[in-house]
Amino acid sequence: MSTPLIISCCLVGAELTKESYPHLPTTPDEIAAAAEEAFRAGASIIHLHVRDEQGRPTQRVDVFEQVSKKIKERCNVILQYSTGGAVGTPVADRCAPLNLRPEMATLSMGTMNFASDVFENSESTITAIASSINDSGAMAELEIFDFGMMEATERYLKKNLIPKKFHVDFVLGVPGGMSGEARNLVMLLDQMHRCLGPQQSWSVAGVGRYQLPLTTMAIAMGGHIRIGIEDNIYYRKGEMAKSNADLIARVVRIAREFDRAPATPAEARKILAL
Repeated sequence: MSTPLIISCCLVGAELTKESYPHLPTTPDEIAAAAEEAFRAGASIIHLHVRDEQGRPTQRVDVFEQVSKKIKERCNVILQYSTGGAVGTPVADRCAPLNLRPEMATLSMGTMNFASDVFENSESTITAIASSINDSGAMAELEIFDFGMMEATERYLKKNLIPKKFHVDFVLGVPGGMSGEARNLVMLLDQMHRCLGPQQSWSVAGVGRYQLPLTTMAIAMGGHIRIGIEDNIYYRKGEMAKSNADLIARVVRIAREFDRAPATPAEARKILAL
């Protein structure tokens, strides 16, 4: 259990507003400051969404470039660009920031109901984003929201439609996907090991009330974690988290009890072979 723990911080996402969460970072300076705070708390990867001048989610390349530069001026974290964007974002826009050549980028592995919306990821969308990730030189992080997406991964690999090298992130608890019950993570890991082998790196992102129990499970099971305001705004029931760093500090304390210190960016790059 001495393997360092890679902590990916999802700072802002595409769904939240300052009305629902007053501490939400939205401007380039706010996002960069939140990234530095997350890094100092123990994060080595920043899962990056950005907002436009009105605070709305955007995939504009100029905004990604500005925010990325400001983050890199503050800390040497791994930047992982979201290619999910907001629900309904055209595929070309979802891929556009990859021209900036981030170290990592997400690849959602199937279409799903996303609360009251539909998050579209048809085979043509997946292969288009996968091709853009390959062209950028980034490492893909496969976003798995339900069991079918895990099985689909094996099919896409056999057809050479997605990158051969990737990290797997189980995103559990989204209404429309698999819940964050412990048995679901165990089942997904069993299937992952069957089709990808025991050496495959993985992490888990628990949404809402599932964030803390799933992160604790991943720490104990030798995996890695994604944590942050995008997935959960509460520190405990009825009490909002003060910041992303607030959530990270708690899991770092838990991880140290398992002799798993938070990975530095350099250690994370070595573990992921970036």
